[in-house]
Amino acid sequence: MNRDDRDDPFDEFFQELERMMNEMIDGDVTAREAMGDGGGSTIHLDVYAEDETVRVVADLPGVDKEAIDLKCDGEHLTINARSNRREFDERVSLPSRVDEHSANATYNNGVLEVTFDRADSSADIDLS
Repeated sequence: MNRDDRDDPFDEFFQELERMMNEMIDGDVTAREAMGDGGGSTIHLDVYAEDETVRVVADLPGVDKEAIDLKCDGEHLTINARSNRREFDERVSLPSRVDEHSANATYNNGVLEVTFDRADSSADIDLS
């Protein structure tokens, strides 16, 4: 079977990818502009809702531990991090309300893991 390159459904995609890479190499545009990202790079992350905890795992390659800033208001986790090559800014909606004061964070080999205890959704009321 003879293959006709004109029938390649990915041809336009690869041509555009090659054009963008050539522009970045030539210095005409930055990587962020080529990706259409005007702000910080997007973080690859996963959020796990477990029985009593909520866990957020984020990839922050090349970032020093001291360059990571975490904030939580009980409903959202904000991650700001910088390396000499990238800036990461992400606001994560948590799947349930958490006790922000219970946060435990570790950072090892470019992987950030933050664990929270779930906040009680309601208080017990004693009837007297």
